[in-house]
Amino acid sequence: MRKLVGLVVLLAVVWSGLWVVATQGIERGLSGWLADRAAEGWQAETASIATSGYPGRIAVRLDELALADPDTGLAWTAPTFSFSAPAYAPTRVTAIWPDDQTIASPIERINIASEVMEAGLGLDGGMSLVLDTSDMVLRDIRLDSTRGWQAALDAGTLTTRRLSDQPLAHDIRFAATGVTPSQRALRQFDPAALLPNTITSLELSSVTAFDAPWDRRAVEERRPQITAIALEKLRAEWGTMVLEAAGDLSVDPEGIPDGRVDVRAVNWRDMVDVLRGTELVPEGLLPTIERGLEILAGLSGNPNTIDAPLSFQNGFMSLGPVPLGPAPRFVIR
Repeated sequence: MRKLVGLVVLLAVVWSGLWVVATQGIERGLSGWLADRAAEGWQAETASIATSGYPGRIAVRLDELALADPDTGLAWTAPTFSFSAPAYAPTRVTAIWPDDQTIASPIERINIASEVMEAGLGLDGGMSLVLDTSDMVLRDIRLDSTRGWQAALDAGTLTTRRLSDQPLAHDIRFAATGVTPSQRALRQFDPAALLPNTITSLELSSVTAFDAPWDRRAVEERRPQITAIALEKLRAEWGTMVLEAAGDLSVDPEGIPDGRVDVRAVNWRDMVDVLRGTELVPEGLLPTIERGLEILAGLSGNPNTIDAPLSFQNGFMSLGPVPLGPAPRFVIR
């Protein structure tokens, strides 16, 4: 019995020593990373780095954190940011954002308030810390910009999984309810106020490929850019309108997409009514668009529904034979 007690005490002492060494290493590593960023011209500051969680977890809390990338002009400040991992699995990280934080750019500052913003991250064991998986939960998110707009999200989830056979591609799934765009966006898209202020639901499932891995260099150097999107499902429900889409796009180095997405639009006439009076489509072009959409609806067999390809080519997009204008660019700052 005495030997057993002695063995338990020895193991506890060894484990305690390992835990202390690990936490001290994390503190030194974070301090060194911040110092390296500052040497590159970043703002990279924190008031304190504290560790806890003994004996089963390694938990880290940073207070008064401020990061600003001079190359992109993006900055993030948070009163606290914490992350933790089981001591036996340090690459399975849980990150918790504060209930109030700020993201700034050269044109505006956005305050982000939240009830819940948490993520579980699975990282590989190498020095690059490549992101393998993520599971994020969002609840009661509120955005308030210095440019005078507000936006909100009631609840959302985001999951990503890096594909084993395509190491630069991720299976991405996003679902949200109660999405309230900014009043400015609502006025631009729906000046007649025909739609409710809140989008009922959004769903997205895709396999998205990038030109580089999402790892520590994605923060330190440049963000990976999209090279291809295999859109399995996009569904949005807003008032009486329902939009669904699926298809495949390639994206060139300038962020310009090429390919085809099959679209289903339910109650498409409501969409045309919303477009009237906006600057999204020239007023003189609307009758042509409406006639073209009527033909497409007739081909679908349901006059209230359109099934048509949304084509992207040479920097422009069209719905069936109806031209819609310049294609959006996919660029991650």
